[in-house]
Amino acid sequence: MREGWICEELSNCIKLKSGNGLTAKKMVTGKFPVFGGNGIAGYHNTYNLEGKNIIIGRVGAQCGNARFIDEKIWLTDNAFKISEFIHDFDFQFLYYLLNHVDLRSYARQAAQPVISNSSLKKVKLCFPTSLTEQKQIVAILDKTFAAIDQAKANIEKNIANAKELFQSKLNDIFSHTSTGSGQAGNGWEEKTLGEVANVSYGFTDKSTSDGDYRYIRITDIDKNGELDESGKVYIKSSEKALEFILKDNDLLMARTGATFAKTLLYKDYEPSIFASYLIKISFTENISNELYWYFTKSGYYWEQANNLSSGSAQPHFNGAALKKVKFSYPTETKKQNDLIEIIKGFDISTKKIIFSYEQKLIKLEDLKKSILQKAFAGALTSPERTPSIKDGSIPSLLDTNK
Repeated sequence: MREGWICEELSNCIKLKSGNGLTAKKMVTGKFPVFGGNGIAGYHNTYNLEGKNIIIGRVGAQCGNARFIDEKIWLTDNAFKISEFIHDFDFQFLYYLLNHVDLRSYARQAAQPVISNSSLKKVKLCFPTSLTEQKQIVAILDKTFAAIDQAKANIEKNIANAKELFQSKLNDIFSHTSTGSGQAGNGWEEKTLGEVANVSYGFTDKSTSDGDYRYIRITDIDKNGELDESGKVYIKSSEKALEFILKDNDLLMARTGATFAKTLLYKDYEPSIFASYLIKISFTENISNELYWYFTKSGYYWEQANNLSSGSAQPHFNGAALKKVKFSYPTETKKQNDLIEIIKGFDISTKKIIFSYEQKLIKLEDLKKSILQKAFAGALTSPERTPSIKDGSIPSLLDTNK
């Protein structure tokens, strides 16, 4: 350890105290943010904490997360404030340090994760006693993390642009109408789904951890319209259940919930039965299920789905509404297959680009952790040693144009 640094148990460095209870019912709408275990939980007409403070979530998914604040807030009993400093700390330095030691990992796992004074008191904090050195480290971290955060923002924008480009290509393909321009009139037709397909609801039964058939529910369709392989459940075989067995390439649509209107092109993963909040689409005309699945990723489809759905808090898209969706498609099988191959090409290249950018995001998060590790091992001691791309201490992955 560097000269001038010490390692102490948290209880010998700072004292923590919970805020004051405030239920949603007793909250009076005002301008002061109410901080609980997971961040801002509302706004109140008065405050119980002001100025520069470090607060730490005590209860909930984000418990252990430290925040530096410099404003008037109401702190609930689901969070801690630092009530006493036994050592001198720069607030920003302490914010970085507490998040570096990962207080969340000391939570008691229950229905809701909880940290307590007793669970944190032996957490080791290593730091320089000099406020000047603390401020130097903060200056280095602020500058470095600003560069990393900007790189992340650029990457996230590139991911959004790649998705928008794919959407644009889908919209160009599927927005043709029978009276419009482009592909219309050149072997293309536009019909409502009710004119070219039957729709049927799934099967209701109790699920178990094992059984004869996998039970596919609306929660098993992910945000990309793919099958989520986590959290599988099963059901027992019965005469009625067998009427709802899925075949390879079947189309399913979620009619409510977080994945409302998302459509799954089912592959022959394992013997499966679909649940009642899913709708099966069965074409009665020569239309490829895969082509329609790609159509449901287009803006033209989503504009219709949103307009035809009912409910506000949780949208519903039932079979009657689904039948009103207009779908433009080439009538010849060869043209449909050719179009699918074109879309697949766009889809694969887009996914490759997005995957590459997502790997960069992971590396940037790892880089942050690495720099924090160096900072609290005493390896960053002056602004002259600030990590940079030029000296190689920050990899060129910050260059988001690569």
